[in-house]
Amino acid sequence: MNFLKRDRATLEQFLPSLDAKLAAIPLAEIEKPGNSGLTMLRELEGTAILIPTEHGGKGATAVEAIQVHRAVAARSPSLAIAMTMHNFSVATLVEYLFYGNYTVELLNQISGGQLLVASGFAEGRTSSSILDPFVKATASDGGGYVVNGSKKPCSLSNSMHLLTASVAVPSASGNGNRRAVAIIPADAEGLTRKPFWKSTVLGGAESEEVVLTNVQISDEQLFFPEVEETLDAVEAGGFLWFELLVSASYLGVASALVERVLAQKRGDAPERVQLAIEAEGAMSALEGVARSMQTGDRGESILVQSLLVRFLVQQAIERISARAVELLGGMSFIGSPDVAYLFAASRALAFHPPSRLSVAPAVDGYLMGQPMQVA
Repeated sequence: MNFLKRDRATLEQFLPSLDAKLAAIPLAEIEKPGNSGLTMLRELEGTAILIPTEHGGKGATAVEAIQVHRAVAARSPSLAIAMTMHNFSVATLVEYLFYGNYTVELLNQISGGQLLVASGFAEGRTSSSILDPFVKATASDGGGYVVNGSKKPCSLSNSMHLLTASVAVPSASGNGNRRAVAIIPADAEGLTRKPFWKSTVLGGAESEEVVLTNVQISDEQLFFPEVEETLDAVEAGGFLWFELLVSASYLGVASALVERVLAQKRGDAPERVQLAIEAEGAMSALEGVARSMQTGDRGESILVQSLLVRFLVQQAIERISARAVELLGGMSFIGSPDVAYLFAASRALAFHPPSRLSVAPAVDGYLMGQPMQVA
């Protein structure tokens, strides 16, 4: 089959044999908590796919990365989502290399030890900005900082080696807080996990609650943005990576349904081609943003473009998944849990921040000439 052929070829280039290994495992097995997906990823040195080659990584471009994510998601949605949180966190650390050697040692450790990095960033809480951290870090009398708070859900909660978390640090003047990013070892004293994820969908992503109680970190484990009012260049880069990777991953889940329609020759040729038009059109839009990223674009324009494309993909997924399930038919839905599972998993992109409704006023204002404010 030629559908997904290019994406799977890219996956084979960077993670040889992973596609075949995932395809050999029943979907229900690879999606359950404690599955072998993350172990296979580490064995194939997949945690360093976005780290530059000079730091021991595989140096995938943004376009290659989203192709990998789409291909993985078509086999294991949970693994793709877990990879999204890891890769976007690592990519944010790579963004620091544009401004100095702040994260070189850390990136070398991740690639050398095949470490998994969890993301403790925005939860998309109602009536709050995604730039407002829930976790707090206060200066310690003995130096460094003490971190308190929790992140829920937090993918990779059980398998992570490091946690990257956005934190609020009281300003020196005592007037308000400063944003920062903390790097916390998973075995740090005071870091615990609590059950949180009750859904059977995407259970393999290990999205439980991570609680931080008086966790001590050093000054070197905290990074401050250059701009407080909005995203600075590093944060903007991380934001772009997240939107691309998460969108490509859920498009991969919907693509798995399309692949089943094609394999079973459900519907007629025009209906099947229409599904491919929607899926490949959405992927091409993502690749367009990815190519702009590869040129170093981190301005307002590409931030808005990434949001417009993310919501285009989100809407395309809704149409693709609904029509694919309809074409597969009731007996397919009844006879195998896989179709219902993929249908449910594909729709979860809408739950990741920022929501379309929350960000619409800012995008609307930008389109009419105002500065873009990510809320």
